[in-house]
Amino acid sequence: MDTVSLGGLTTSRQGLGCMGMSEAYGTTDWDTSIATIRRALDLGVTLIDTADVYGAGHNEVLVGRAIAGRRDEVQLATKAGIDRTGGDNSWVLRGEPAYIKRACETSLLRLGVDHIDLYYLHRPPQTAEIEESVGAMAELVKEGKVRYIGLSEVDASLLRRAHGVHPITAVQSEYSLWTRDPETAVVAAMRELGVGLVPYSPLGRGFLTGTVDVNSLEAGDARNRLPRFATDANQAIADAVRSVAEGKGVTAAQVALAWVHSRAEQLGVPVVPIPGTKRVTWLEQNVAALRVTLTADDFALLDPLADQVVGARY
Repeated sequence: MDTVSLGGLTTSRQGLGCMGMSEAYGTTDWDTSIATIRRALDLGVTLIDTADVYGAGHNEVLVGRAIAGRRDEVQLATKAGIDRTGGDNSWVLRGEPAYIKRACETSLLRLGVDHIDLYYLHRPPQTAEIEESVGAMAELVKEGKVRYIGLSEVDASLLRRAHGVHPITAVQSEYSLWTRDPETAVVAAMRELGVGLVPYSPLGRGFLTGTVDVNSLEAGDARNRLPRFATDANQAIADAVRSVAEGKGVTAAQVALAWVHSRAEQLGVPVVPIPGTKRVTWLEQNVAALRVTLTADDFALLDPLADQVVGARY
């Protein structure tokens, strides 16, 4: 697989998001998830993405187990800053230096590693100024516990403020055919500062694949609470992606991912999407999207889709 430089961190052109292996998207299975991560490494997928909040630490333990013995093949990314100890309806977005440092130590323990390659502040903090949070993360870099620093879901102003404290390697934000907010919120600053984009949910939480029956989601599936999944008005978007895919003899998921990959040239920043999956079949399909080429006619159909979306992200 080709590699990309994210603000100095060289990683695979496509990564793997692991959240769904522990929560949010229905039934999970430890052994299947482990096998999927290991297959990703076999295929050259080296950016493995987790967070301390996923499954209340379960996901970091799972990822650590999966990469054991193969640590040198991985650019390991995790995050800190979402405190759910008060319950799912009482999240606190934390960023106090002492909290960040303690979170890092705990993540290292769960992952079973001595350093994190890319450490993200998971959301803009409510309990500290972003300069304080990034200052603590910079100290972790000096201590050798973290190699590179990232931010998630920030705007241009916050990115510039953070970058003034320590170079930021990547911004992780939701980005796909039906979610293009980063283009207006932060990409210009990223281009200016040499920061890469790591799109999460590049398949629209599965909606753009055309394989998700929104009326048959499991009771605990987080998508049941998302406005975009509560209406039939967005079906035309999935249908449009499928029509392009059928014309090429590929899957809708591969078309959606190929579009995200194509945005690196358009945006002028490195783009490394991290589609999430629990299963080897879908992983292999996602990796194969790197071989899909879109035409001008395809872009003419796909580019306007975000303007047709009904419902907020959350």
